Amino acid sequence: MSFDLQVNGYNGADFNSDELTLAQLHGACAALEEDGCEGILVTFITDEVETICRRTARILRWRDEDQIVARVVRGFHIEGPFISPEPGYRGAHPLSAVRTADKDLAARILEVGEGLVKLVTLAPEQDPGGAVTAFLAGQGVVVSAGHCNPSLDQIEESIDQGLSMVTHLGNACPLQMHRHDNVIQRFLSFSDRLWCCFIADSVHVPSFTLRNYLRITGIDRAIAVTDAISAARLGPGRYRLAGWELEIGADGIARSPGGDHFVGSTATMPRVEQVLGEEVGLSSGEIHRLIDVNPRAALDLL
Repeated sequence: MSFDLQVNGYNGADFNSDELTLAQLHGACAALEEDGCEGILVTFITDEVETICRRTARILRWRDEDQIVARVVRGFHIEGPFISPEPGYRGAHPLSAVRTADKDLAARILEVGEGLVKLVTLAPEQDPGGAVTAFLAGQGVVVSAGHCNPSLDQIEESIDQGLSMVTHLGNACPLQMHRHDNVIQRFLSFSDRLWCCFIADSVHVPSFTLRNYLRITGIDRAIAVTDAISAARLGPGRYRLAGWELEIGADGIARSPGGDHFVGSTATMPRVEQVLGEEVGLSSGEIHRLIDVNPRAALDLL
């Protein structure tokens, strides 16, 4: 079985769309269960805070109406809007909605989430003094660094205020960076104090690179996620993620229309398990830790 901390959509359902229906969400959750995923965090990417709140409230209502949705949707991962506005680090997130971290806005999201906002991804450099990080951590929310380019000092300050995770390490950064002083190396230097999440689909992080990362982080501090979008489990075609119109080709890779960066993943957890076993060379026990034990432990759900 598995537990996925980052699912933007699945089996044709785009969780970030205002056109999402209960029937689509039910179908996505049923497909996730068929694929061995016992629980997920529905992931909302950067948008206006009121839009995030509206979508959160809608899925909370549907959890009360549908047993499969209630079983599978264990909470929410809010990925933004407090992220870096810099190109390359921002990734597919819309610049117009990116914000400096704001305690009142964060409190509004938590209020609407009714205790089910479990994970928030933000940029430490967008949270001066770590005030919002400390607030979120104090409310029992896991705070993760992602779509960011903080200095070593900013990372350490954020950890001191409650940062405990890194979102999809190795991604959400420019294709070309300083060969030594870059955000990946900085976070790896703190991997003994942070959960390190990886999109283990062999596309976002090549398998030989993931092998190297895991030698540094160790199996006990690493987490595998899918970062799945609506195209996950389906074949080539046209799909949506929030405002993005995506054409998924025969290679199954979700790229932005210009092709300069990835926009989520089409991977399923069975595919992640295959990559971790056949390409990365992990044992079944090690894979179980990355896809099930560690994500639950990070959320204190064991």
